[in-house]
Amino acid sequence: MSDSRLARSLARLDAAPAFLRPWLRDRVLGRAVPLVGTARLHFEAVGAEGVRISIANRRPVQNHIGGVHAAAMALLAETATGFCLGWHLPDDRLPLIKRMEVEFRRRTQGAMRAEARLEPDQIAQIKAEPKGELVVPVRVTDESGEPPIECRMLWAWVPRKA
Repeated sequence: MSDSRLARSLARLDAAPAFLRPWLRDRVLGRAVPLVGTARLHFEAVGAEGVRISIANRRPVQNHIGGVHAAAMALLAETATGFCLGWHLPDDRLPLIKRMEVEFRRRTQGAMRAEARLEPDQIAQIKAEPKGELVVPVRVTDESGEPPIECRMLWAWVPRKA
């Protein structure tokens, strides 16, 4: 178990019936970052081994050609990487996105999914350094299984003010 606030919040959901946990997880995490809840991102997996989040291709998040909007794709990647970092970040530190690079390769097909994972040396860096930055890798795919975008998310963390 991680010592992060995020890990402890999700651990409390283990007491809920299994069929309710996915819905509760989406609600709890969606309230932590209001735009995430508004976009209805679905947290498929959040844990020490990584984060997997999806977004349905539904009217409120579509662009003018019926695909997932560019801003929603960026939100998906940013959220996956942010929660991945947040899982390992001690409570006395605050995560901040420092740079977001999104390269659009092709039109999307249907729903989208983002998967983010950290390497053991990155996790050690997060736990050891009170202030730092790193690129959190993320892979974003659509229903074809291929990536319509490529992303590079640079995250920083700083001491949380009392």
